[in-house]
Amino acid sequence: MKMNELMIYQIFPLRAFCDGEVSEGILEVKKWIPHMKKLGTNAVYFSPVFSSTSHGYDTKDFRMIDERLGTNEDFKEACAALKEEGICVILDGVFNHVGREFWAFKDVLEKKWDSPYKDWFYINFDGNDSYNDGFWYEGWEGHYELVKLNLDNEDVRRHLLDAVGMWIDELGIDGLRLDVAYMLNRNFMKCLVDFVRGKNPEFLMIGEMLHGDYTQLVNPEMLDSVTNYECYKGLYSSFNTHNMHEIGYSLNRQFGPEEWTLYKGLPLYNFVDNHDVERIATQLEDSEHLPLIYAMEFAMPGIPGIYYGSEWGMEGKKEQGSDDSLRPRIHPENLKETELTEYISRLAQIRKNSPALKYGDYLQLAIMPDVLVFQRKTADDRIIFAMNCSENEFTAHFDAQAGTGVDLITGEKVDFGGGLLISAKTAMMIRTEEVSIS
Repeated sequence: MKMNELMIYQIFPLRAFCDGEVSEGILEVKKWIPHMKKLGTNAVYFSPVFSSTSHGYDTKDFRMIDERLGTNEDFKEACAALKEEGICVILDGVFNHVGREFWAFKDVLEKKWDSPYKDWFYINFDGNDSYNDGFWYEGWEGHYELVKLNLDNEDVRRHLLDAVGMWIDELGIDGLRLDVAYMLNRNFMKCLVDFVRGKNPEFLMIGEMLHGDYTQLVNPEMLDSVTNYECYKGLYSSFNTHNMHEIGYSLNRQFGPEEWTLYKGLPLYNFVDNHDVERIATQLEDSEHLPLIYAMEFAMPGIPGIYYGSEWGMEGKKEQGSDDSLRPRIHPENLKETELTEYISRLAQIRKNSPALKYGDYLQLAIMPDVLVFQRKTADDRIIFAMNCSENEFTAHFDAQAGTGVDLITGEKVDFGGGLLISAKTAMMIRTEEVSIS
């Protein structure tokens, strides 16, 4: 499946499906499928699923599904059920570091210099660490429960590529989201890309990118997409400060019509929240802005992502030293269908049936502190997105290049004569020719 066609639903399995005891584990996702399909999801991104000590990013074994989620056979069954319903499976690829209980690091802890795996890590036997291991090693950004792998070591690369090959051949996955891709060894990343594309030319590769030039990773030789953190920040901040110029600037900078714009045509991964940041219902100061921010996410260039639970307005605040409140357990019987989920489902259906929203270019048409109007256009489709987050209706004046259109969200006819009237706290997706969306 092409990146532009995706709508990604993110689940954190080690929390969403677990509450201290193994019951159905990963197989519980089968009960989520009707909910995901109703939302319009055609891809699920699972945060870490492999054997780990705690949160999943501290891997113990790359070839075994975490025992809290079940077995490899359970995951294979879950993956097959998802794919049968048209939902492709993307896994978190955590290759920069492992946990202290990773089997090769445990061998180093036991044998020190005599371990054949000592060169799998960045170790100095002349030092010591906070665990009093008798040697120093490099951890991930100062977190020494996460041991940095030496990805220039051929044995390490071979071990990781063999594991990924097993995930593709035996488990049936369709893509990877590379953890901390912004700092991941680029030579290893290129080897990984070549390896997975050799097995499946359409294998999806997404990277976690917090800052920097996205084209360093998103290009024909490397990844398909990266996380668009610039626009993530711009989205919630623009609503909270009533300053659409912030997100408008980012969208122009990334996708505008000028030759110098940075990411024109690149399918960046958009989101309003995820497992690392506060839930959007907590971030937004006005809860009535929730539908509007999702409407903008689905209308802007890139591919939209939904974090499990946020589609019905679940809150979650980042806590000192713990992200647990961002990653709750949700029993299948508590999955909710609300006005917001219905709204998001409508947005997904509109995007699915709009070449302009998936592939179109971007042009800003009007902007005010509480108002943003932009156009997405292909040769055969044109959508005007208009949003007003203020308490009062607003008439936006711009060259619509059309007399009338249809708001695909409400199905109502729109007249551009005399300007476009946008009701208070309303988003519109206007097709400038009357083409029905089923």
